[in-house]
Amino acid sequence: MNSFARKICLLGDFSVGKTSAVARYVRSTFSESYLTTVGVKVDTKVVDLVARPSMRLVLWDIAGSSKLGQSRLNYVAGAHGFVLVADGTRRDTVSSALDLWQQAAEALNADVPAVLLVNKVDLADEWDISPELIESLSHNLAVFCTSAKTGESIELAFAEIAGAVSL
Repeated sequence: MNSFARKICLLGDFSVGKTSAVARYVRSTFSESYLTTVGVKVDTKVVDLVARPSMRLVLWDIAGSSKLGQSRLNYVAGAHGFVLVADGTRRDTVSSALDLWQQAAEALNADVPAVLLVNKVDLADEWDISPELIESLSHNLAVFCTSAKTGESIELAFAEIAGAVSL
């Protein structure tokens, strides 16, 4: 069977776990050392679909920032979906992720599906994000409390965006 590709961009502030989430999803690995992404890092994963050709997710891990400059706008061009990543221990990263999504959608002039990963659930006792905020966000967006370290809900979150872009 043939396959088709879908471009998914990861957006979020620095040090929220975008690279770690991709590594967990694509390679089932996690590294304790932090290396900041410079520019963009691209990974792929083939997703098998029922009674359809397989889909190749092309995951663009864009360097962390709270604003999309021109180079980052170039990276999101042609995106079919977004994985927004926030750090549960840093409340401000939620608004950064949502702002980045809005900037990207405006640049693309399109309604592009997205999921929000509130990462670092393994550090839940240090979280700065309330269950009420997560509940309110989930009215407009699929929200997953994840841990790139343990793998909790990573597959579910990526399966959600894969389903949204496979149509």
